[in-house]
Amino acid sequence: MSDAAQRPGGSRSEILHGTCVAIDDKAALILGPSGSGKSGLALSMMALGATLVADDRVVLEARGGDVWASPPDPIAGLIEMRGIGLLHAPFRAPVKLCLVVDLASEEVDRLPPQRHVTVLDTEIDLLHRVDSPYFDAGVIHFLRFGRLET
Repeated sequence: MSDAAQRPGGSRSEILHGTCVAIDDKAALILGPSGSGKSGLALSMMALGATLVADDRVVLEARGGDVWASPPDPIAGLIEMRGIGLLHAPFRAPVKLCLVVDLASEEVDRLPPQRHVTVLDTEIDLLHRVDSPYFDAGVIHFLRFGRLET
């Protein structure tokens, strides 16, 4: 699933199969199996003001205690929409990774516990998929403002 590498200067990086979008200076990495809706969620978020970072593959690099997301050069500024094809999109990179959205796991709790996942030795907030027409808006709001720490 990922290719890990050590970069000059001691930073570590890996390439993951996923999609990544940004709100302001915060990126959300969307993970899940093929056909789970990664690009669809990203396109919905982009329609609500998010900016594409990368689609299909995401380069993650650990630098200065944070994880930064970028696209591989050959696919920068492209996002796939099944049934339409590859679409051009403005993109920005690198962006600090602040959230991972796992579409392979469905959230069953109305008020879920705070979850985290470790990415390149850094703890990142984690959300599971929510079966709601407002999930895209909720992820955007989470990135902009966070949620109540319990």
